[in-house]
Amino acid sequence: MTLWEKIVLCYCRVGGAGLSPAGPGTVGSAVAAVAAHWLFLPLSLPARIVVLLAVFFTGALAAGMAERLLGKSDPGEVVIDELLGVWLVLLPFQESDWRLLLAAFIFFRIFDIWKPGPIHASEHWLPGGYGIMIDDALAAIPALACVAALRFFHIV
Repeated sequence: MTLWEKIVLCYCRVGGAGLSPAGPGTVGSAVAAVAAHWLFLPLSLPARIVVLLAVFFTGALAAGMAERLLGKSDPGEVVIDELLGVWLVLLPFQESDWRLLLAAFIFFRIFDIWKPGPIHASEHWLPGGYGIMIDDALAAIPALACVAALRFFHIV
């Protein structure tokens, strides 16, 4: 395996989170929530949008390459899509308290695992890595609505 391929896999695995033997998606989501405190939420809203677009497109390309390298479709160790999803849930919020990060993590995991209706179907809308990324982007929408409601009512 080349150095470039190792870098791509490391990116897809969000460091080593995707290599967790139990629940790599959950571990990847937790890492994303914690990392958001330092790497995402301090940015301005326009910068966060740029970051999310970059993660979506680079993540899709890298996840597609990871599928080929690992010889399987939508490998569980690819968790860059979880990072995208959690950060999408956090997009409109400026503050970074632990309750907000925990709520984003929990609601994102609920909708990412449950995948109601079009969220599940979306995995097949786009080819390769784009299919891997899109369902998590869509799972972030109802998760964001739940977190926004909690924030509106001052619960988080």
